[in-house]
Amino acid sequence: MKKTLIAAGFASLMTTTAMADGIGVSMALFDDNFLTVLRNGIQAQADAQGLSVQIEDAQNDVAKQLDQINNFIASGVSAIIVNPVDTSATQAMTDAAAAAGVPLVYVNRQPINVDSLPDNQAFVASNESESSSQGFTEQCNQWAAAGKTEVSVYVLQGELSNQAAVQRTQNYYDVIEAGKCAVKVNIIDQQTANWSRDQATSLMTNWLSAGTPFDGVLANNDEMALGAIQAMKAAGIDMNAVIVSGVDATQDALASMQAGELDITVFQNAAAQGGGALDAAVKLAAGEAVDQKVYVPFELVTPANMADYLAKN
Repeated sequence: MKKTLIAAGFASLMTTTAMADGIGVSMALFDDNFLTVLRNGIQAQADAQGLSVQIEDAQNDVAKQLDQINNFIASGVSAIIVNPVDTSATQAMTDAAAAAGVPLVYVNRQPINVDSLPDNQAFVASNESESSSQGFTEQCNQWAAAGKTEVSVYVLQGELSNQAAVQRTQNYYDVIEAGKCAVKVNIIDQQTANWSRDQATSLMTNWLSAGTPFDGVLANNDEMALGAIQAMKAAGIDMNAVIVSGVDATQDALASMQAGELDITVFQNAAAQGGGALDAAVKLAAGEAVDQKVYVPFELVTPANMADYLAKN
């Protein structure tokens, strides 16, 4: 695996005084359950190491996020951590940081230029090709165990500009095409609800109004799964008759699983990603080598093992 290493000349400048300038962190959005855990993971790791971090909310605005990057550079931070708003718009951020010689670490959302990052930049996340595929495969197994041979489902997608949403949706098709689903799956419709519980509730309500029989919901994240469940409960749907999967294993999702509503999720270790990103940023700022891609494994969560995850995300 490729290592990142800052030039020795720059590294020699990274003294204790320079580190006191702190690390700038730009989060795509504060108002998101999973990203809040990720942000808290960065802060907790910084507090434990006595490091100064300046965390800012890009409010889902690409231009605002780029401004934050440039402001961090101008203020003399030792390194920058970015949770991208739009993963297809990261080249400009990479270029700005590289031109200034400031180390940059992308966290959680894979930048479009991940395979061409300069030597003082890195990416810390979980491998999205392993995310929803785990949950969907389990979903297929549960349908088969219930005696079904063919099912119809709805798919809730995250923001279409986000690599994770694209990959998590593609995972469903990859599982089907690889013959890893134990039943035949018909996708009735798939639309984006932008990672949002409220938008998923509205979208699911619209789908339910058509009266089309269905067997489950595949959601790119837990928030949308919970929104779909809310709409189904409001419509009087028997939650034992459908199987719903999400991704993240948030506290709200696990509470829903305990209540017998959400069937499947996949634990994405937000705290480990946040801590890993900070660790990479500190090492890069000190001129040390790090893996340019650091992946934290996804873990399947069902009612059988959910107790192991109740205190994690």
